[in-house]
Amino acid sequence: MRTPKDSVSPLETMHVPVQLKLAAAWTSFMFLYIYVDYFALYKPGFIDNLLAGNVHDFKIGPTFISIALTLMAIPILMVLLSTTLPARVNRIVNLVVATLYIPVTVFNADGESSSYLYFYGLSIGLEVLLLAFVLRSAWTWPRRTASPTTLATSLDSEPHRTPHPA
Repeated sequence: MRTPKDSVSPLETMHVPVQLKLAAAWTSFMFLYIYVDYFALYKPGFIDNLLAGNVHDFKIGPTFISIALTLMAIPILMVLLSTTLPARVNRIVNLVVATLYIPVTVFNADGESSSYLYFYGLSIGLEVLLLAFVLRSAWTWPRRTASPTTLATSLDSEPHRTPHPA
């Protein structure tokens, strides 16, 4: 007699390319990044400070807006770059950008009151975990290994060169 357990086939684990893992991590990072800023609007007095032209200790102006746009645009572009850059360049760019974003992410909690410690601790912790995933994925990017068949085929396709007489 068949039991329901016997009729269930095992789930297949598909291989996900590193580029897609990186793009997914940067997308997740961006969701957190945006939502932390969005939820900050709910803090008492935040909107008043915003209307007065201040965000934290910074005066809102062209410089602040340009820096904020840059800080948002880089991870947004990393989603695209992670799927389109050649592997070697992709690896280096992800390692550099993720490394630079760890202190940027931690700095976002600077000057916050202790009453929002859990909010910022959780959000920064999650963002740093995602950046650590990017770093690990880029650092451990699989190397292409040539199989004996590939090596033999590539050697066979080399043009025959005869040495030139001296």
